[in-house]
Order: sequence, then structure tokens, then C-alpha cells
Amino acid sequence: MVDTQTFVPEAVEEIENEVGDANAVIALSGGVDSSVAAALAYESIGDQLTPVYVDTGLMRKGETAQIRETFDYMESLRIVDAKDRFLEALEGVTDPEEKRAVIGEQFIREFEREATDADADYLVQGTIYPDRIESEGGIKSHHNVGGLPDVVDFDGIVEPVRDLYKDEVREVARHLGLDELVAERMPFPGPGLAVRVIGEVTEEKLEVARHACHVVEEELEEYDPWQALAAVIGKATGVKGDNRVHGWVVSVRSVESRDGMTARAQELDWETLQRIQSRITGENENVARVVYDVTHKPPATIEYE
Repeated sequence: MVDTQTFVPEAVEEIENEVGDANAVIALSGGVDSSVAAALAYESIGDQLTPVYVDTGLMRKGETAQIRETFDYMESLRIVDAKDRFLEALEGVTDPEEKRAVIGEQFIREFEREATDADADYLVQGTIYPDRIESEGGIKSHHNVGGLPDVVDFDGIVEPVRDLYKDEVREVARHLGLDELVAERMPFPGPGLAVRVIGEVTEEKLEVARHACHVVEEELEEYDPWQALAAVIGKATGVKGDNRVHGWVVSVRSVESRDGMTARAQELDWETLQRIQSRITGENENVARVVYDVTHKPPATIEYE
């Protein structure tokens, strides 16, 4: 485990040394990784930091409102409505790696624009060790590692938690006194719901995935999973009322893990699974059926793409 008493002052000093008298923007998503990176950077360089939250249209239910509430103490917080730009860039894209590359480039271009406005030369990111391992090992590209474009208009990218695992980042979050909702929050992929819909990203599929993920997180809270999610994986025939429908298939996934490098599918009781499927199919007329994923990592990854 990380020695927070040593790590925090060292990280604060490293950020200060790297950024110097320049300004920086922090890619703030609301997850524990970027939140810890933001807190460290804010402690290190204060008003030189501009936290930027990009609403990609690929986020969890209520994410933008939560960001406003959690980080209102950072006066320079900027919230960018980029939904239309991201969805336009993703139009027609079906390959998982291409999705990540498109999202990675769009993220960087958004931050470049914000950096110009903030006169910032540095980008701070919440990249953690498993992100780097999976990207470098070719398992999948993370939008803030392997998904970055070749040309990035910053003097440097600062990654204060790059050598930490997720549980270590949580330890740092607790040490920093971050809100429990942030410190204990389940992991959420950088590319957002785009990797929880198989194939092309559309507003309809995103709404189905967003609602289903919200249901899963609510219903499985008592199980304390490492990560719980829902993904739109295709279409199938169903019956609603007296009508035949051809609706979306939602796959539910809940896993236990220490660091995300390996994971085991959780054993959920039948009553819980039935309650989840009843809510997802009952609250969304476009969903025909719900399935539960029992695959461990390996051979599967935690996310679907």
C-alpha cells in the first residue's frame, strides 16, 4: 500500500517543480483518479490550476450536477458542454479501439481550447498504473494513454498518480479528506458510456445504458462491488403487453477485485437479479431483455470495449 504521509507531499512538490510558474488545466471527470489528481494539483499550484469538466454526453446520470456540487470550492472550475461535438466525432465509429482514439483526441482538443483561454501550458491527468499497463500491453487503449493523438499542444502532461493502483488512490483520497462519495466511488471508464454500448454510439443507446447503469449501481450497493455496470450489447425479440418488440439487450456485470488487473464476477442472489431486470425492462420500453455476465477477468475485461 502507498504511504500517504510520504506520497502526498512528494506529489505536491513534483507538480510544483514540473509546472513551475506556468498555468495548468486538470481533466476533471468526477471519478476518484482525476479528483485526487485535481486535489493534489490544487494544493500544489492553487490559482495556477484551471479544473475543466467536459460533459461529453457519455457520462453517468446526474454527473454534471454532482461535479458542480463537489468541486464548487475550486473557483476556476469550468464546465464545458461538448456533447454534440463528441457524438458527431463518434458517428459511424464501431471499432472499440477507434472509439477510444476518437474520444482521446476529442478530449485533448477540448482541453487545448480551454488551455488557450486559461493561458495554460500543462495538462494534469488522473492516469493510474493499470491504465498504463493495459495500454502498453495492448489489452486496450485508455483515452488518456494509448488514446492520445500524436500531436498534443502542451509543454507537458502531468500525471501525479500514474504509479498507483486504484485502492492506493482511494487511500490518498481519504488522506486528503475528499468527500466519501468521491473516495469510494466505483470506477468509471474514461471514454464513459461509449464503451458500454456495442457498436455505433447513438443517443438512444446511451440513454438506455445510462439508466441501466444507474439501476445497477443502486440495486447492488449492498454488495459493495469493485465495479458494477450495465452495457447495451445488441437487440433481441421480446414481448411487452400484447405486442412483439425488437428491443435492446442489456448485460449486467458486477465484479470483485483489488486493483482491476484481475476480477471475479460476483455471485448475486436470484431475487436481486430479478429486481434489476424488472426495473430495467419496466422503466425503459426499448429494452427487451436483461442478462447477467458471469465471466471473470481474464478471460474477459471488466468493461465491454
